[in-house]
Amino acid sequence: MKAAIFRGPGAVEVGERPDPVIQEPADAVVRVVLGCVCGSDLWYYRGESPHAAGSIGHEFIGIIEQAGADVRGISPGELVVAPFIYSDMTCPHCLNGSTISCPAGGGFGDGVIDGGRGEAVRVPLAGSTLVPVPGTGHPDAVLKSLLALSDVMSTGHHAAVMAGVKKGDTVAVVGDGAVGLCAVLASRRLGAERIIALSRHPARQQTAREFGATDIVEARGEEPVQAVLDLTGGIGADAALECVGTEQSIATAFAVARPGSTVGIVGVPHGQVPFTATFFRNTGWRGGPAPARIYIPELLGDVLDGASTPAASSITRPTWTTSPTPTGPWTSGGPSSHSCGWDHCDGYQRNRPAEPRRAVPRSRLDPEGDRPGADRGLRQLRLRRSARPEQPGHQDPAHGAARGAHRLPGAQ
Repeated sequence: MKAAIFRGPGAVEVGERPDPVIQEPADAVVRVVLGCVCGSDLWYYRGESPHAAGSIGHEFIGIIEQAGADVRGISPGELVVAPFIYSDMTCPHCLNGSTISCPAGGGFGDGVIDGGRGEAVRVPLAGSTLVPVPGTGHPDAVLKSLLALSDVMSTGHHAAVMAGVKKGDTVAVVGDGAVGLCAVLASRRLGAERIIALSRHPARQQTAREFGATDIVEARGEEPVQAVLDLTGGIGADAALECVGTEQSIATAFAVARPGSTVGIVGVPHGQVPFTATFFRNTGWRGGPAPARIYIPELLGDVLDGASTPAASSITRPTWTTSPTPTGPWTSGGPSSHSCGWDHCDGYQRNRPAEPRRAVPRSRLDPEGDRPGADRGLRQLRLRRSARPEQPGHQDPAHGAARGAHRLPGAQ
């Protein structure tokens, strides 16, 4: 099959990889419908983060072509969203919200495991990892927003959850890439009253406003700190969301957060984290890689209802050809962006049933489920969290997902 292949810093090519096959009973093979370029991929491309040569790309949605004997809850022909890591959803780490720490888990596109920017992917632990999409006949715009749930929207949501965003808050979002824009959307979803987006790009400013930003701060360096303080009467934001990962962006996020608040950090850190200064302001931070598998079922309903359109966070669209040198953000040298890349959407549209889109009742998005691995883990996580006091405006992220009705003609 054809796939994007990482050769080293500055070298990503379209080449050939072996067609994926079932290797373990818990595997599934997914035909990619849409895949994404992530900002973290640009760190690899620039040589600022290590990455093994081989497969690349960890965000995709697709149709299940084959399922191993131990896979439950999903079957060939269904449309699924793949979180950017696979996990068993039953280990203590998964049950406590850190799916990236799952001892049995791993990441897609790590050089060995198939990446989302290829024609197909072998998905380990498929029954507990993949989230089926209810309904049929979803248009392109919905498919692209479903794709955003695989990482970027879940990560923006994670920033807001980690910072404790709640109804009535003033939130400052540092970073206007796809994650930052989705953090704006997530903050609005959680009830923030005022959302200050730090952005210098007019197109992204427009998207930020559409997503719920009430104020735009264009400056960089020390200037945005004073601007945010001026907007908040010298107090600072109730929650700051750091969505870039550079030393400057992290410092800015801590500086604009009011004393006693929490900064949600989801940008992969590059540089020094300023703990000394934050210690004396009682400002804490929480964050890390998002547990997307936990968040996707919760966010899925808003996309299917049309209440959330995170696909609008995609700024540019790379073009993949048979040329060994892809175009788009790999060669732009501009700010990192999250874009639809390896696009099999047209083929999906041609092959899917030509029936009208059906609405999906909310109740179908939170069943008890028949997925022994994933749903049992999610239910246990739900029980654990139900014993804790919830913050106002927060919705428990551990929702199960119904089996999808999305099948291709002739699928068994």
